[in-house]
Amino acid sequence: MADVAVLGGGAWGTALAQMLASDGRDVTLWALEPEVVAEINADHRNTPFLPDAQLTPSIRAISDLADIADAQTVLAVAPAQHLRKVLAEMPEFSGDLVICAKGIEQSTGALMSDMAHETCPSASLAALSGPTFAHEVAAGLPAAVTLACEGGEEQWKRLSPVIARPTFRPYYSDDLIGAEIGGAVKNVLAIACGVVDGLALGQNARNALITRGFAEMARFGAARGASFDTMTGLCGLGDLVLTCSSTSSRNFSLGKAIGEGQAAADLMANRHTVAEGAHTAPVLQRLARAEGIDMPIVDAVVAMLEGAKAADIADALLARPLTTESRSA
Repeated sequence: MADVAVLGGGAWGTALAQMLASDGRDVTLWALEPEVVAEINADHRNTPFLPDAQLTPSIRAISDLADIADAQTVLAVAPAQHLRKVLAEMPEFSGDLVICAKGIEQSTGALMSDMAHETCPSASLAALSGPTFAHEVAAGLPAAVTLACEGGEEQWKRLSPVIARPTFRPYYSDDLIGAEIGGAVKNVLAIACGVVDGLALGQNARNALITRGFAEMARFGAARGASFDTMTGLCGLGDLVLTCSSTSSRNFSLGKAIGEGQAAADLMANRHTVAEGAHTAPVLQRLARAEGIDMPIVDAVVAMLEGAKAADIADALLARPLTTESRSA
């Protein structure tokens, strides 16, 4: 049995498994879909989620969570709204659990680490987050990420050799909360940037939105105790810029389609892959309002997901009162 297991056979989970196996290491990949498991093991491909990647034969796909019982390191990559169920069904685990899902649990308002503490109380938690597109990581193109370790430098020294590869470079942080907030909030802001693109409002508007969106991310992070250095790092500003700039982002492409006039409900019903920002936006809005944090771009995304016209929401944002340029305003 491999020492490293990945929970989640979607694009990102498959890409991480491919990266981890790039030196010939055995990697176990759990996938929910039986057809994905069968294809990976027989043909070393994952056509539904990562069709262009030829996978390394040392990746072994499984459908039974009991088969990861001997793993020392588990990367949790299942979608954020389903991760609790997956972890709850996993055998008791006391190794390093690396959270790679980006989002906030809708039903509870919990960050992924809060939820993981409940479901895997014996695990040592870390979070891996940063500006990464799955198809590029699977292809071996260079990427840098934040590896935030709740166990501090001792855990980092244990985990970093497991995860680092010549083209995949983790940077250490002890700010688990900040890493998670950056990954969750940027997905919501990417939807907004996609809307700007769909409305053909131009590059100036998109970059203004990225900048003001970062101010919202920083405000929310500060309220939750995140370091501003984390917010300006790979898992915050770095991930925000990438996700808000390309149709390779599922959240950006969702927003672009909304901006072009398609109904959000129809888009969500017909999507094969998950745009986490659509699930995170309402709970993020709820948390921000409860704590008195002003997040007008997040409010705008929620309104559009609920059916408001994108052009009307854009006009409303532009009509907001003039104020100082500050992350606190």
